[in-house]
Amino acid sequence: MARPVWRGNLAFGLVSLPVGLYTATDRHSVRFHQLQRGTSDRVRNRRVNERTGEEVDLDDIVKGFDAGDEYVLVEPSELDDIAPGRSKTLEISGFVDLDEVDPIFFDKTYYLGPVDKEHGKIYRLLEQTLSRANRAGIATFVMRQREYLVAVKAENGLLTCHTLHWADEIRDPAGEIDNLPGRPKTSEKERKTAEQLIEAMAIDWDPEDYHDSFQEKVAALIGAKQAGETVEKAEPPAEATNVIDLMEALRASVKHARGGSGSEPEPEPEEDRDLGALTKSELYERAADAGIRGRSAMTRDELIEALVA
Repeated sequence: MARPVWRGNLAFGLVSLPVGLYTATDRHSVRFHQLQRGTSDRVRNRRVNERTGEEVDLDDIVKGFDAGDEYVLVEPSELDDIAPGRSKTLEISGFVDLDEVDPIFFDKTYYLGPVDKEHGKIYRLLEQTLSRANRAGIATFVMRQREYLVAVKAENGLLTCHTLHWADEIRDPAGEIDNLPGRPKTSEKERKTAEQLIEAMAIDWDPEDYHDSFQEKVAALIGAKQAGETVEKAEPPAEATNVIDLMEALRASVKHARGGSGSEPEPEPEEDRDLGALTKSELYERAADAGIRGRSAMTRDELIEALVA
């Protein structure tokens, strides 16, 4: 059986139960060692004194905060001393609707399990109640000299603990992405065709359908090199879609997703194709049905532009 990475009390209100925190996921990446090129000699990382060049024992290493003109030294035990209780208690401060927590806040998942059978009823009661209410308990606790914000959820008959990012850890996309689009106009025709493509590509979620194909290719590369063989290079990435050809690419994608062949575009929706043949009064009726504001003052061309926008 796996050992918990943390033990303590899960508390909500005046109720508490002893729990263990268990790692819920594993990494399956192929592990490489660092070697000096042309040899089989391992290259290792060592803890070295920057001034003397001598290796330092782990027991002789302390933490130092750079205060500008000097380092403030902190012993690991001092970090434990400033929050002795919180390093043993996961106290829920409140329960939130799960739908209100943006997925960007979720980080790592742990399983929560009772450490004895005596507290099994309390554990099951909390799990069932959270499941029915679709809520998560929000808590903070200290583990390995670091404070965590977490959400305690009910999933598949057990309690899980999800570490959350702090609010000031979420980056503003406007400051990170150079070419964020503003609000470029998209036509109703483009939106409808894009919706058709999404519906045509709709699937049921089954994580077992997916596997790490890159790691398989890494393993194949290693096997081929052992056998003195070569491996074919992957296909080059697809080129970006030209905005001018967007509708053609969308229609061809819909046809392909529905099992068709070739790249012939589907016929345009009747209501979009015939706008140019409609009278102004007929255009006005369509604008009224679409709830377009200011339609009474629009010219015929402006009505057509508003209907396709």
